[in-house]
Amino acid sequence: MKPVEVTDKIFMIAGPNLTDYRDGSVYLIDVGGLVLIDSGSGFGFEKTVKNIEYLGYNPYSINTMILTHCHFDHVGGAHFFKERFDTKIIMHELDARIVERADQRLTAAFCFEVEFKPLIIDKKIKGEEEILTFNGYEVACIHTPGHTPGSISVLIDMDGQRILFAQDIGAPLLKEFDCDPRAWVSSIDLMFYLEPDILCDGHSGVFKTKEHVRRYLQYCIGKQIEMGYI
Repeated sequence: MKPVEVTDKIFMIAGPNLTDYRDGSVYLIDVGGLVLIDSGSGFGFEKTVKNIEYLGYNPYSINTMILTHCHFDHVGGAHFFKERFDTKIIMHELDARIVERADQRLTAAFCFEVEFKPLIIDKKIKGEEEILTFNGYEVACIHTPGHTPGSISVLIDMDGQRILFAQDIGAPLLKEFDCDPRAWVSSIDLMFYLEPDILCDGHSGVFKTKEHVRRYLQYCIGKQIEMGYI
């Protein structure tokens, strides 16, 4: 499959149907330079690069990668981008500790039967929110814990639309990965408050219009209740 156009400046370039079944979704944002949201597992790295080129972009222009959380299907490919393209990695400090020490349990690397190697994070987000600026575009990295201690959501207002990258918010809140149901509920409440026009998820795809985003958030709450996690 070809990359998925979210807007004329945002694309889904990797994921189970695009690159490798072990990849979480990877999004590219064109802000004059290229910013990636997550990296995939690494198994689909070469196909991800080809998708970037297919869109007419130079992968050596990938200056920044923002990692939303520490799980292998979202961070496993970061090593490759860092080594080949000198991409700078940004992550919340709480999850940065997990990937820098290569915690095999909390990265969920053992689920993929691979050994996760330590990953040095170039910039660590501290506290509840930090604003990054790229060529006049403000990108908010917002701490939204629950799925992992240092999960972040990425918010950008672009061309009259508010786009929220909130990876894996529908995933089961499993104790073995130190999920925090109470924190998760607070994070979902915040997402309702932000009122995004578009929500880009790590596995469930892209939801457009405020109403579709609200329905998806409500669905996620219902599934967690149904499974007994909240």
